[in-house]
Amino acid sequence: ALENRPLTRWMQYLREGYTVCVDCQPPAMNSVSLRCSGDGLDSDGNQTLHWQAIGNPRCQGTWKKVRRVDQCSCPAVHSFIFI
Repeated sequence: ALENRPLTRWMQYLREGYTVCVDCQPPAMNSVSLRCSGDGLDSDGNQTLHWQAIGNPRCQGTWKKVRRVDQCSCPAVHSFIFI
């Protein structure tokens, strides 16, 4: 089962309707723009954006940005990093 495989446990939080926290951190952050690729900065909340898991191009999906917070910290669960 998925929950018994520690390296794939994160996938249980990527379900339709779930809200997750996504952070942009170095070294994924562009040193000039201080942004991560695909961070949805210019999206308006109605725009559908795309994501893909590292190392598995078949693991992909879509997401919508709910809001942006300049100073935040993500909880231990329901959190991901843009790269």
